[in-house]
Amino acid sequence: MARTSTYLNFMGTTEEAFTFYKAAFQSEFVAPIMRMSAAPEVPGGPELSEKEKSYVMHVALPITGGHHLMGTDALESMGHTITFGSNVSINVQPDTRVEAERIFAALGEGGKVTMPLTDMFWGDYFGTLHDKFGVQWMITCSEKKP
Repeated sequence: MARTSTYLNFMGTTEEAFTFYKAAFQSEFVAPIMRMSAAPEVPGGPELSEKEKSYVMHVALPITGGHHLMGTDALESMGHTITFGSNVSINVQPDTRVEAERIFAALGEGGKVTMPLTDMFWGDYFGTLHDKFGVQWMITCSEKKP
């Protein structure tokens, strides 16, 4: 089955972020978290520190509507850097306002709400936030107010 997933990169906080998302979406990882220590050494590449060996090589979490969040830790020893910016938002579209409010509150914990959930002029219940890891989220729900 064809699918599109969102892949997030973090600097050593992937496990913490995905544990947070797991609770927010009340979901389970597709498989156990794969660690950097499971990867074969790259010939001529830098040797990983014990800390880097414990970092996440891959994790996948189903969220809503068949969409998966996936993630990895970038490795400073390999010259990786991460810059969070305003170029990407993850839009989640729950079926109910109750679920929209639950997800919004869970993702907003420790983060910053940029637009509270509200009924918008186009008819959806909508809000935006940055979670505590700097990821931008949009929550959009088409269920009308009772």
